[in-house]
Order: sequence, then structure tokens, then C-alpha cells
Amino acid sequence: MQNKFLDAMMFRHACKEFDDSKKITDEDFNSILEMGRLSPSSFGFEPWKFLVVQNKNLREKLKEFTWGAQGTLPTASHYVIILARKKNSMIYSSEYIQHMMSDTHKLPKDAIEMRGQFYEKFQKEDFNLLESDRAIFDWASKQTYIAMANMMTGAAFMGIDSCPIEGFDAKKAEEFLSSELNIDTNEFGLSVMVAFGYRKNSQNEKTRQSLDEVVVNYF
Repeated sequence: MQNKFLDAMMFRHACKEFDDSKKITDEDFNSILEMGRLSPSSFGFEPWKFLVVQNKNLREKLKEFTWGAQGTLPTASHYVIILARKKNSMIYSSEYIQHMMSDTHKLPKDAIEMRGQFYEKFQKEDFNLLESDRAIFDWASKQTYIAMANMMTGAAFMGIDSCPIEGFDAKKAEEFLSSELNIDTNEFGLSVMVAFGYRKNSQNEKTRQSLDEVVVNYF
């Protein structure tokens, strides 16, 4: 029986330049965003925000400090900046965490108290996330990659190409978020970016290590 998911994984590659004459439909792109929204996150706290940048002038400004997207920013059908929440939002005592437990998860008060205590211990002791602002931001950023991976694989399943992008100047990215997109950089930082569209050139044969090289079994 053919495994369509594995077919999509074989189809997907980091597309460095798209066919700018082909556009993803609104319906298909909304499905891709839903794949990100529905992704799992630690404690279910969803430490992300997706910024869809279609404005050409904004893309040109992004291009100035995003060396990893020189071919994708001008040609992508859709371009997404993925933000991760910082310590202000993700610390156990924040308003955001209380909001998530009470308004999104709709937990009763006793469950909120119990979950909050468990989350506090997790941050203070298990993962030592409060040792620095960077530690808790990096922890949140790791989760955004789950959402991005789901969006990229889901897009591949639909025959849509993508390219994840880490090649940017983080300091200039922070300034861009604040000055151009009016993002509160005390709450959010730029985690990663991802471009979507349709490939312009043929895909090279996928190369990966073998299963024997990456898998260790303990029986």
C-alpha cells in the first residue's frame, strides 16, 4: 500500500527560488496556517504567532538583513515570519499563561492551580528555564519549529513547496519587528521564517543518512 505521507516527505525540499507566476489559493494557504495553529506545544501553551508578509516593500526591507532568503523573498507566493514568546509571556506567573489555562483550555480553578504549580516546577527545576531570558526564549522557539514542520509537510502533501529560513541578523530582525510591524519585542522575538510557493526548478534527488546510521534500538 502506498504511503502518501512518505511520498510528501520525498517531495518536500528546501526550495530556494519559486515560480513567481504561480500563487497559492487563499483556501489552500489558510489550510497551511491551520496546520500550524493545530500543532502540539509544551503544556499546550502555543508560544507562537504567525506573521504573513505579502507587502513587497516589507519584503524588500526583510531582504536587507535576511541573507538566507535572497531568492525566496522576491518569488514566494506567501512568506511567514514565526515569532516565539519571550520570558514576559512564558514565565509561570504571566498573564498569558493564566489566560491560556482559564480562557483557552477552560480549566477549573483547582486544575489551574495544580497545573500552574507543575509548570513552575518544570521551569525552575526540571529544565532550568529561568536561568536566563535566552533559555526560555529558545525553549519557546523549539516549539515553533514543530508548527513550521507541520505547515511544511502539510504543504508538501498538497503539492506546495516551502523553504525554512534561519539566515537572518537577529538584532536587525528585532528592530524590524518593532519599527515596521509594530510588534512588542518584550513579548515576542523572531524564531524562524518560512516561504511557500511552487518550485521553479526541478528537485534534486533527496539525500539522507540511512536508518541504520540514525536509529539505535534497545530491546
